[in-house]
Amino acid sequence: MSYFRELPNISAVSLMPDRQRSDEKVLVKNFFKRAKLRTDIDMAITAFNFRSIREGERPDTLAATIYEDPELDWVILITNNITNIRDQWPLSNNDLHDYMLDKYGSESALSDPHHYETKEIRDGSGRTILEGGLEVDEDFSFSYTSLNGNFESVAKAAGPVSNLRYETLRNDAKRIIRVLKPEFLGGFISDMRAIMKYETSSQYINRTTKAAYNPREFGV
Repeated sequence: MSYFRELPNISAVSLMPDRQRSDEKVLVKNFFKRAKLRTDIDMAITAFNFRSIREGERPDTLAATIYEDPELDWVILITNNITNIRDQWPLSNNDLHDYMLDKYGSESALSDPHHYETKEIRDGSGRTILEGGLEVDEDFSFSYTSLNGNFESVAKAAGPVSNLRYETLRNDAKRIIRVLKPEFLGGFISDMRAIMKYETSSQYINRTTKAAYNPREFGV
């Protein structure tokens, strides 16, 4: 089931130069219509499995594995609120390397600090007094009073995170997605089809088509 086949239509005046009449109409897909999960399903932990995207895996190959239909890739995208695959889907290792070279300019630049983060510091009783992983300035220092009343100072309380590590961690974070369980798929598709239907209005033609009176409204 292709997502774009389910989109409703807009009957708009043709802007093609070879049109026969000035009022000639064409049907175009309404890309402004977008399905979303019902709130009760969206909030139900039991409706999803969490999965790590494997190297080279795409939405269509994942949909083929889970739902036995690669055209249900849009279910994967909608349930994870992914609207831009280029930015929100993890890159393959090779693509990530090429992306970093293009962004930072050279292999050597990948070792340069991207930013600095705090190191975790614990006191004598094992309590965490400084959380690790907080972004700070390069010269960040940390002071505290110990349980016995002594003033302690940590001169190097932060360490560098290289461009390579930053981009790798950022890409890896995109690998964890949630997958709608197959038993909820039928209800989700039914809901999506209901959302895509038009309600009665001044532009209403039928449940799947409405008229567009002003082409400028659609970016033309």
